[in-house]
Amino acid sequence: MTRRFVFTLVLLACLAVGLFCVAYPIYVIRPFRHQGARELAVALVVTRFRPAITVIAAIAAVLAVAGYWRVKARRWKRVLTAVGAVLAVVLAVLARVNVYELMFHPLVHPSFTAAADVKLDGVEKVVAVRVGGEARAYPVRSMSYHHVVNDVVGGAAIVATY
Repeated sequence: MTRRFVFTLVLLACLAVGLFCVAYPIYVIRPFRHQGARELAVALVVTRFRPAITVIAAIAAVLAVAGYWRVKARRWKRVLTAVGAVLAVVLAVLARVNVYELMFHPLVHPSFTAAADVKLDGVEKVVAVRVGGEARAYPVRSMSYHHVVNDVVGGAAIVATY
């Protein structure tokens, strides 16, 4: 194996690790899909350790590109490897963004329909809240993207979640 080939493999491995660390938890924890216990556990472990893993991968990618450049490859290949290293660094930065806070922001201004006008399935689950003489029901299907609803029921500010 040539040194350029080894550096290329290291760069590709770093990109694959970074992409996996960023994308896999988002794929598993996204709403409206069944999550198995094992895959959810793996996604949470990846989420916990991905900041460190992606930094290590980004450093290794930059070192691989430096080594690749020392072998005196063609200019377009140098540019291509530099783009790969930049992508590894971008993945390391993205690993620090809490995507779930962006995806699952609270539903601040929920809209309501009279109970007689609502068409729910017979097995539809709701989160029901009663404060004083006022009651609300939040369909879990509607809440599943937000997981949190801020509302005022019976004059009291509430947070409905599941």
